[in-house]
Amino acid sequence: MDAEDTLLMIPGPVKVAPRVLRAMSRPMISHRSAEFGKIYDDCRSLLQEFFQTQNEIVIMSGSGTCGMDAAVGGVIGKDGAILTISNGKFGDRFTEIGNRYGKAVPVSFDWGTPYDPERIEAAVFEGCRAVTMVHNETSVGMVNPAREIGKIARKSNSVFIVDGISSIGGNEFLTDEWGIDIAVTGSQKCLAVPPGLAIVSVSKKAESALVPNSGGFYTDLLAHLKSARKSPTQTPFTPAVPLFYALQEALHMAKEEGFDVRRARTTRLAESVRAAARALNIELFPVQSRYSQYSNTVTAMKIPQGITDDKLRGGMKKQGIVVSGGQEALKGKIFRIGTMGVCSEGDILRTIQTLELILTREGVIERPGAGVEAAGKVLLG
Repeated sequence: MDAEDTLLMIPGPVKVAPRVLRAMSRPMISHRSAEFGKIYDDCRSLLQEFFQTQNEIVIMSGSGTCGMDAAVGGVIGKDGAILTISNGKFGDRFTEIGNRYGKAVPVSFDWGTPYDPERIEAAVFEGCRAVTMVHNETSVGMVNPAREIGKIARKSNSVFIVDGISSIGGNEFLTDEWGIDIAVTGSQKCLAVPPGLAIVSVSKKAESALVPNSGGFYTDLLAHLKSARKSPTQTPFTPAVPLFYALQEALHMAKEEGFDVRRARTTRLAESVRAAARALNIELFPVQSRYSQYSNTVTAMKIPQGITDDKLRGGMKKQGIVVSGGQEALKGKIFRIGTMGVCSEGDILRTIQTLELILTREGVIERPGAGVEAAGKVLLG
C-alpha cells in the first residue's frame, strides 16, 4: 500500500491539504520574534471565529488530550472535585484526568447511550468546581447535549469544560451561547492540520477559577494565558513552530471557504455516509434521542453479519482506504468513517464504493451500487 495514495477516512488524524503541508516547509524562525507573534495573533483571531467565542484562545504544543489535561488540572486543584459525564471513551478520559489531580465524581452511561440530564443535575454536588463532558463522542459517533448541560453547570456555578476536539468546526458548537467556560480542540480534526496542537478557549469565569500551581507544569493554563498577552505574543515554552505555520494556513483555507459553509459541507458528507449505510442495510450504531444526535464528523456503524472487522477494514485498507474500528468493548463490533476537515465528495464516493466492493466480495451483499447511489443523491442535493 502506497502511503501517498492512501485515503485516511478516520476521525483524526485526517487528510491534510497540500497547501498546508507546503506551509510547514517554510524556514524556521525564532519563537520569541515579532514574526512568530504575528502568526500567533492571526491564529488566535481566526480561532475565536472558529470557536464562535469572544473568550481568550491559547495554543499548546500537544494533542487534544493536552488541552483536556490543562483544563481539568488547572481548575480542580489538589483537593478539589469535579463532575465528569461519560458515554464513551473520551468522557472516561476526563474521569481519569480528574483522578490524577483531585477527585472525579463520574456520571456514567453505557457507551452510545444518550445522557439523562435529570440524573446529571441530581449528581451535581456542593463545592463542585467543574462539570466536564464530551460534545462529540468520537468512540461512538454521537453528539451530546452541551446546551442543556451548560444550564446545569451554571446553576451550580461550576466551570463548564467541554471536549470539542472532534466537534468544533464540524458540528454546531456555540461556545459563548452555551456558556462553555473552557472548550478544547485538536489540530488534527476539523482544522485538518497534522497532530500536535491543542487549542483551548478560556472564559473570564474559568480564568478566575484556575488554581495557581495546581495542574501540570507544561500545561499550566495561567502560564499560557500570561504569555499570550505579551508583546510579541508567545508561548511559555518552545512551540512546534512548523505546526503554527500549518495552523495559520489551514485557518485561512477555512475562512476562505467560510466557517459556516464548512460546517454545512461536513453535515452533507455525513448525511451521505448515513444514507449509504441505510441503503446497504448497515445499522448505525448510536440511537438518536431527544438528548443525542448522529455526529457530522464521524459515522459509527455496526459491522454487518457475515463479515469480520479484519476482513472489512483490512480489505478496505488493501484497496487504499483506511477507516477506524471500535474501541475497547466495541472492538470488532463497529467501524467508523470520518467526514471532517478537507474531506471531499470524491473521498466519500471512493470510500463507499470500496466498502461495497468488499461487502460484495465477502458475500454480504449481492451486488455493489446501492450505497454509492444513495450517497450521490445526498451529495447532489
